[in-house]
Amino acid sequence: MKSILRNYISFAGLLIVCVSVIFIGFILLAEWMGFELNPYIGVVAFLVLPAFMIFGFVLMPLGRVWERRRLARRAGASPGHVKIEFDLDQPRTRRRILFGVTLSAIIVAFMAATAYESVVFMDTTTFCGEVCHSVMQPELTSYRNSPHARVPCVECHIGEGANWYVKSKLSGLGQVYAVTFDTYETPIPTPVANLRPARETCEHCHWPRKFLGSRLVVNTRYQEDETNTPLKNVLLMKIGGGSEATGGIHWHMNIKNKVEYYASDYRRDTILYIRSTDPGGKTTEYVAEGSPLTLDELRAQPLRVMDCMDCHNRPSHTFDVPQVAVDVAMATGDIPPDLPFIKREAMKAIVAEYSSREVAPEQIRYALQAFYRSEYPDIYSMRSGDIDKASMALAEIYLRNIFPDMKITWGTYPNQIGHTFANGCFRCHDEAHTSPGGETISQDCRACHELLSYEEENPQPVLENLPLR
Repeated sequence: MKSILRNYISFAGLLIVCVSVIFIGFILLAEWMGFELNPYIGVVAFLVLPAFMIFGFVLMPLGRVWERRRLARRAGASPGHVKIEFDLDQPRTRRRILFGVTLSAIIVAFMAATAYESVVFMDTTTFCGEVCHSVMQPELTSYRNSPHARVPCVECHIGEGANWYVKSKLSGLGQVYAVTFDTYETPIPTPVANLRPARETCEHCHWPRKFLGSRLVVNTRYQEDETNTPLKNVLLMKIGGGSEATGGIHWHMNIKNKVEYYASDYRRDTILYIRSTDPGGKTTEYVAEGSPLTLDELRAQPLRVMDCMDCHNRPSHTFDVPQVAVDVAMATGDIPPDLPFIKREAMKAIVAEYSSREVAPEQIRYALQAFYRSEYPDIYSMRSGDIDKASMALAEIYLRNIFPDMKITWGTYPNQIGHTFANGCFRCHDEAHTSPGGETISQDCRACHELLSYEEENPQPVLENLPLR
């Protein structure tokens, strides 16, 4: 210990190690006691400080070697011939060795614990979503409002196995560089090309063989009239297809069927070529009308095997469609549906352009108040609380979908489920993909659902004589 304290290099290394250990220990204790820590503190504790600690450990023996060489030169000996002898018969030597072994064991244990905590921290949603706050804010916001909000990011973006873990961390280095030097694109492209196949992630929970039968779906849409007339669409969705014996939407991912395709754009919105192979091995090819590539050229393109992500393209990062978001808020009562013209005024308020996210909530509130104060003064005076409640709900909808700094607005990230607000199903089912034999991919609505009621105030759906499988 005296030799360490005698030279500045070893002493600096010891000081760095001690300070790093104290800070890491303090942060670990705070985390263990349940304190909510800033994500940047986690970066410092589990990534920055361990690096400094290792640097300090390296300095300590380097300083010791430098000190020995300095003393040798002062004594007139050659630094290259300094002899180091260990006499185990000496109690002092044995104590030094015991101290060194004990200290090394403590250091190794501490480094192992720190390394483990570093890996755990880098797999947390906090690290993924909050460290690069301005860049990842849109994705983190949509994730927290998704059905998968309790599923850690790594479950889908990495999954099991060392291979994909290494791939993700190497990809992360590029992302760190892009954020550090401000070279990332806005809006950030959806990384569909780098996602792990759904069969290795999604299907751990969503078991394909259990996609059977049909499901009744009721969607409520409010009109933009004075009474906000609620109209209902009732559909019997044929969600089957998980087994060869049943048909339905999930036929596409039936393990005995294989659908491959080529899309000409990174968002997979324009599909030029489809190849379907049935359980018997029969293959049928379809080419999009007006394709710039010939059939032979399309066959030579890299094909993607269709899986869950081709339709459920944003399962955890869904951005709302304004009409649907307002309808849902009205159906749940977050926006009182009995306020006159609230649907119309709500739509005007959230699709308007504002100078920043910070001013949007107040301006949405002002727009609603101004309308009711002018057109319905009695309602404005008696139901100011309901108007404020609607304003707050609209502000929440706006703030979870609009991010001007990242160039994200309504429709920036379309959801391919269905075909109402994006191409979705009609990317293939458009009657415009034709096989060499003249066969087309059907656009028959009943292939996926039965429309039991359409735009009715009080629908009375009849399920008799309908296929329920």
